[in-house]
Amino acid sequence: MPLPLPLDGVRVLDLTWVLGGPFGTMLLGDLGAEVIKIEPPAGDLARTIPPYFFQGDSAFFHSVNRNKKSVVLDLKSRPGREAFYDLVRVSDVVSDNFAPDVPERLGVDHTSLSRINPRIVSCSLYGFHDEGEYRNAPAFDGLVQAMGGVMSITGEPGGEPARVGYQIGDLAGGLFAALATVAALREREVTGRGRHVHVSLYDSQLSLLTWQAQNYLISGHIPGPAGSRHPTIVPSQAFKTADGRYLVISPTGEKFWTAFCQALGHPELSTEPRFNSAAARLENEPELERILAELLISRPLGEWMEIFQRERVPAAPVQNVAEALSHHLVALRNMVVSVPRPPGGELRLVGNPMKTESEERFTAPPKLGQDTEEVLRRLVGYTPEQIAAVVAGSSKEPVAGVANAENGREATLHR
Repeated sequence: MPLPLPLDGVRVLDLTWVLGGPFGTMLLGDLGAEVIKIEPPAGDLARTIPPYFFQGDSAFFHSVNRNKKSVVLDLKSRPGREAFYDLVRVSDVVSDNFAPDVPERLGVDHTSLSRINPRIVSCSLYGFHDEGEYRNAPAFDGLVQAMGGVMSITGEPGGEPARVGYQIGDLAGGLFAALATVAALREREVTGRGRHVHVSLYDSQLSLLTWQAQNYLISGHIPGPAGSRHPTIVPSQAFKTADGRYLVISPTGEKFWTAFCQALGHPELSTEPRFNSAAARLENEPELERILAELLISRPLGEWMEIFQRERVPAAPVQNVAEALSHHLVALRNMVVSVPRPPGGELRLVGNPMKTESEERFTAPPKLGQDTEEVLRRLVGYTPEQIAAVVAGSSKEPVAGVANAENGREATLHR
């Protein structure tokens, strides 16, 4: 009998939208949590992001919303807000990525929710800080990459600042938010009470600077961009091959350096005084790079890969996204999965990188509001009349203090 998934039995109310927050809650769903995506009547903005769509929802939305249900609640209306509170009573986690002042205005801040359910864990993901001048500052991915240092160390030396190719500013925040949530759930097993955890996208970028930040804190040296080169390990970079493809080599340590030189057909390089130690190679990097560039462009990529794999030299081709997703490792690791999405059609999705010895399960990203009736009936026992009132937002009178909150999805919110 297969093991249960690690978060089986955990229920998450997901108020997040667009990318970073939904990515984090999707990871919780991949680990077995029941993730209920609470959407405003207009839906998550991510559903509309061009240019590619499947069954009316964007590819962008599909990328971070598998293993979730969708419930539409207008938190500005009394029926919607009361329904949300009823769900809080039977849930474990509420996750949001609103600007710091929005949860209190909506009545979904941790203080309010813990009165309803003292065991609730609240996780907030915001851009910079929950106080002071950056409290309500917009925090889009490019801004976070710019301020967080990563853009200054990405790209070619002397070139313009470059962003990381995917949205690391958003996605790193989602990763840390998922980890913080699991930590709070673990603590609750001991104390019986939930807590509020919060993650800043800016903090997340500083954390990922790791040794570059530590080098600066110790030495005062400010790192800059190095292209594909590793700043301290030489050689470790991309080289062009005879067929115009690029090959990354990283023979780190003397054992691999010696094997690399032998595989090149030039074993003398490993004992050459300019290159016979890590320090010497770093000092003489420009000359070594020139020599290796001349050697590696003499053969096509496939030939070099056969040689280096045979000799166990650390090397890899630079693959595009299509090549990465079609590599034979993908099937071995179940990293592209196919799921049905009613009313018809199969949707391929990137799989779950966290292997837990449990049988993986995947459901397609939900249609807007497809689970509203089922969730309210099953979890809180709503009658058809009560469900109809929630769906219709029968009380048109907005809840005090949130008339303009738009479920919190306003321009100052953080993705």
